[in-house]
Amino acid sequence: MTVTADAKGADLVGPDPAFLDVRDLVVHFPTDDGLVRSVDGLSFSVERGKTLGIVGESGSGKSVTSQAIMGLHNGTKAKLSGQILLEGQDILSLPDDEIRRLRGQKVAMIFQDPLSSLHPFFTIGSQIVEAYRVHNKVTKAVAKARAIDMLDRVGIPNAAKRYDDYPHQFSGGMRQRAMIAMALVCDPSLIIADEPTTALDVTVQAQILDLMLDIQREFNSAIIIITHDLGVVAEIADDVVVMYGGRCVETGDVREVFYDSEMPYTWGLLRSMPRLDRERKGRLDPIPGTPPSLINLPKGCVFAPRCQFKDKVGEPCRTERPGLDLIEGGHAVRCHIPHEERQRMWVEEIRPAL
Repeated sequence: MTVTADAKGADLVGPDPAFLDVRDLVVHFPTDDGLVRSVDGLSFSVERGKTLGIVGESGSGKSVTSQAIMGLHNGTKAKLSGQILLEGQDILSLPDDEIRRLRGQKVAMIFQDPLSSLHPFFTIGSQIVEAYRVHNKVTKAVAKARAIDMLDRVGIPNAAKRYDDYPHQFSGGMRQRAMIAMALVCDPSLIIADEPTTALDVTVQAQILDLMLDIQREFNSAIIIITHDLGVVAEIADDVVVMYGGRCVETGDVREVFYDSEMPYTWGLLRSMPRLDRERKGRLDPIPGTPPSLINLPKGCVFAPRCQFKDKVGEPCRTERPGLDLIEGGHAVRCHIPHEERQRMWVEEIRPAL
């Protein structure tokens, strides 16, 4: 992933071509209470065979971003601008029928809750068959064979028999596997996984993540994984976008963001994550306060009301919106604290306390 910043600090994607380029994406929702700025100028890119992790608290704009890539805001009152370039083709400019052809064939989504995403009145197999036949002119027999093969490949035991089962007859982990089979039945080039391991025990989580990586290696797919679990991102992601208040506040490859982080919000996320590799000496340290209202965002740095370091800069944190400043490579940070001071704080204060 390549990220740069212009003179005003606006988020931009670098010149290197990527399979998916999201450029200055804006998704706003008009309501009776005001304009909800769910995504406000977001840019990132993903290459084939790579995994991008998007992390942040609830309400930061992660799922809204994924829905925009899938074209799920079409026909709603959402106001969208910017570009979502899939192999150079702007999804936002396509008519609905073209987006429907892309959805499932080139871009597929694994939703957070498979029980609510799968139709309870139809068998697992029939739903996978329908997803396949929408994009492939084949007989029901051919589609059924393909569905059984996919169920077998995602680790459903006795796939030919389970083909006729209903969603309620599957466990949570098996339902998630069935959702992955449905998402991958047309060999999509981009897979978006929205909290794919939520509510699953750790053993099943590991199996699902391993399955996604195996499929990525087989099909050379690009993966976007949306989660609040930093451990999942550290395990499988190549690059990371940290979102807060509808914007990217830090981005880079996974080692830069986890081991050389420079954004106070990212520090807060890291501090609030339990560690299993050392003895816990005290309680977890959560980020104080609550995420901002997306209708009434703070005038300056969106994170300033919750940032314990805002007094190091003073007035600019409260009155000026910081740009996304490129540090080196693809590592970029949105913060008023000078780069050298952030580095010192990370090395001397933050990292030793994690």
